[in-house]
Amino acid sequence: MKECIYVIEDDENIREIIDLALTSAGYNVKQFSNALDALKSMENDQVDLAVFDLMLPGISGIDAIKKIRETDQEMPILILSAKDREIDKVNGLDSGSDDYMTKPFGVLELQARVRSLLRRHTPKTTPILESDTLKIDKQTRMVTHNGQVMELTNKEYQLLLYLIENHSRVVERDEILNHIWGYDFIGESRVLDVHIRALRAKLDDDGNKYIKTIRGVGYRFVEEVK
Repeated sequence: MKECIYVIEDDENIREIIDLALTSAGYNVKQFSNALDALKSMENDQVDLAVFDLMLPGISGIDAIKKIRETDQEMPILILSAKDREIDKVNGLDSGSDDYMTKPFGVLELQARVRSLLRRHTPKTTPILESDTLKIDKQTRMVTHNGQVMELTNKEYQLLLYLIENHSRVVERDEILNHIWGYDFIGESRVLDVHIRALRAKLDDDGNKYIKTIRGVGYRFVEEVK
């Protein structure tokens, strides 16, 4: 079955270009000129990926993405916007999107980003990951630490999950940035340090209990994963 992709873009010409690019790549595309109609349609559709403009009539792309993330943490979301400032990209990614492209854009790059996001969100065979003190249910995105539910932001959850899934090796900083913030993320790499510090604080980790810094390389999750 073809993957279903929602395209939410108020410029009809751009919307048609995106539609042509994705239908020619084999996807089933549904177009929307505003976020409210898209959100309503999502209630009855199985959506595999959404492409959002930010400046939309009614409610903005950012607000729509936040609303989606209240109930759906898994659906890949790509922002495609003319806003190209670093702060716009950071806000877009922090709202819950998985990747950010700027206009004007290349059709081949758009297709590659979509393929990458769909691969990244392919369900894994093991829905639950456990270490001695942590448990992650990937279906519900619930994380418990010593039996207590942890309150994590979307990026904190993605970061912790990626480190645990790759616990057998050192994960390089660039790899983490590419996987979680998108391979063209040009913001300060300190964004990763900020999220690592936030995770350690919530885990009461001094840097040796769970997430160990490998200086000059990256990070490794050190607690044994079952």
